[in-house]
Amino acid sequence: MNMNNQPLKLVATDLDGTFLKNDKSISQENLEILHSLGEKGILRVVATGRNLKKTIEVISEDVPFDYIVFSSGAGVYDCRQKKLIYRQNLNQQIVQQIADFLVGLDMNFHLFKPVPENYNCWFHRGSTACSEFERYFDFHSSHAEPMPLDHKLGSEACQFLVVFPDHLKNFIAFKNDFEHRFPEVKVVRTSSPLDTGYIWMEIFHQSVSKGNGVKYVCDTLQIDHAHTLGIGNDYNDLDLLEFTNFSYLVENGPQELKERFLHVTSNEESAFAKAVGKYID
Repeated sequence: MNMNNQPLKLVATDLDGTFLKNDKSISQENLEILHSLGEKGILRVVATGRNLKKTIEVISEDVPFDYIVFSSGAGVYDCRQKKLIYRQNLNQQIVQQIADFLVGLDMNFHLFKPVPENYNCWFHRGSTACSEFERYFDFHSSHAEPMPLDHKLGSEACQFLVVFPDHLKNFIAFKNDFEHRFPEVKVVRTSSPLDTGYIWMEIFHQSVSKGNGVKYVCDTLQIDHAHTLGIGNDYNDLDLLEFTNFSYLVENGPQELKERFLHVTSNEESAFAKAVGKYID
């Protein structure tokens, strides 16, 4: 594919299920393309749902990304200057209102502290046992603390993560009602990475998205949307793929999204390299 009329200036990729293989390793082909982008002066951006700490666990300093859009766009990190350049948390008042609402519904949820400390969280365990909640809790228990008994938090927060049964119609109805009740927020649907059939409902400030995080980088550096490429694998990549001009969904993504974007191989077959390689040969 020829892009002589619109030279590529920025490439943004999701991590899990997209840039990374299933075992969280990076293929040699992906790494080589990443270096090639740098040699051509094309910016390389991670756009991930992971927090910054968990992103750095799988993207070491020798993996040459320029920016990290983390926590689905709640923060942006400049890898070269090693500093946080953007953050967007939920304010204290709305955090308390949502927490009270979810506790009142007896739901299982985690509430992540403000960026950049959002690898730490509070949790609320509902009265109905939920294996998905417990499995997630087991992964994060060292950074989790129970909500105060009076549920008074007195803090901003990055996001809520609510474990929702895999009933799509119920989820959509709840999402619509929730966003009407709390217009300051955005509800994002995410497939459970634990592969247990639950829907994860992530609640952010209304301006937070991977797409807006990448747009912030573009606006800061005066890069036009027409010169951007994005690649993702799931529902929480929608804002990213709707923002970038050339947008790819990997083969292992949801079938219903494949009709909306360009296609590329799976994350196990160096999808990132294959998508980007078409534009820099």
